[in-house]
Formats: sequence, C-alpha cells, structure tokens
Amino acid sequence: MSQTRPSNGFSTVSRLSPGGALPPDPRTKRREIAMFLVLAVLIWPVLSVAVVGGYGFLVWMSQLILGPPGPPPV
Repeated sequence: MSQTRPSNGFSTVSRLSPGGALPPDPRTKRREIAMFLVLAVLIWPVLSVAVVGGYGFLVWMSQLILGPPGPPPV
C-alpha cells in the first residue's frame, strides 16, 4: 500500500515534534504581535470613536426632526 505525500515534496511527519504539534515559528509570532499592536493601537480606538460619534450624530439628527426630549410645551 502506498502512502500519499504532500504536493510540495516535504513530509509533514518529519516536521512534527514528539507531541504532534508543529514547532513555533518566530516570524509567525512576530507577525501576530504586530497585528495585535495594530488592532490595539490603531483600529479599536478609531472604531470606538466612530461608533460613539455616529450615535451622537444619530441622536442629534433625531432631535432636529422629532424635537427635544421631554413633555410637550403647555
């Protein structure tokens, strides 16, 4: 019986550690840290300001159309 090999010619069994998991790649870890920093420092603050600003704009526009909140003037 023949075993099928990966198309790239490398055996996946030889790269596995004794526990069965692939060893960590330093480039992958560096990329993961860089992506976390981009998310934490750039994307999430900009997104949170946009959400809060959008909600404020929505309330402002609704008050322009429907009038200010509270009971109607007597």
